[in-house]
Amino acid sequence: MTTENRADDPYFLWRGDFTNAELNALHAECFEHAVLDDDWRKQVNNFSLGWVCLRLEGNLAGFVNVAWDGGVHAFLLDTMVSAPWRRRGYARRLVEEAVANARQSGCEWLHVDFEPHLRDFYLEACKFVPTDAGLIRLG
Repeated sequence: MTTENRADDPYFLWRGDFTNAELNALHAECFEHAVLDDDWRKQVNNFSLGWVCLRLEGNLAGFVNVAWDGGVHAFLLDTMVSAPWRRRGYARRLVEEAVANARQSGCEWLHVDFEPHLRDFYLEACKFVPTDAGLIRLG
C-alpha cells in the first residue's frame, strides 16, 4: 500500500535546505524584530553540528539550530515555529529530531538556555533537566 503525503504534512529534515531569506523572515517573525540579511547558511555550516527544518505546505515553518563545540557538547539555539503552526507539537518534534541527531552524532550533552516562560516547554515537553548555569551579559 502506498501512502501519499498531503501538502500540509510536516517534513522534519536534519540539515535541511533553506534560503537565507526564508530563515531571516522566520527569525524576524518568531523573535519580533525587523527582517535582517544574515547569512544563516554560512553560519550553520561553519559552527553547527546540524539543524532541523520543518516544512509545511512547501514553506519553512520551523527551525532549530544545534550549535556544537566540536566535541561532546551541543547547544540548542533559535527554536522557532511560524505563528499559524504553533500549539500543534511541532516545536517539540523539532527538538526531538535535534536530540536524536545530536545523540547519533556522538554528542553526550545537549544544552539549552531559555526564558522563564519557556520552562515548561523545555523541562516538561522536551524532557530537559534543570541545571545550574552562569551567564555574563557582554553587550
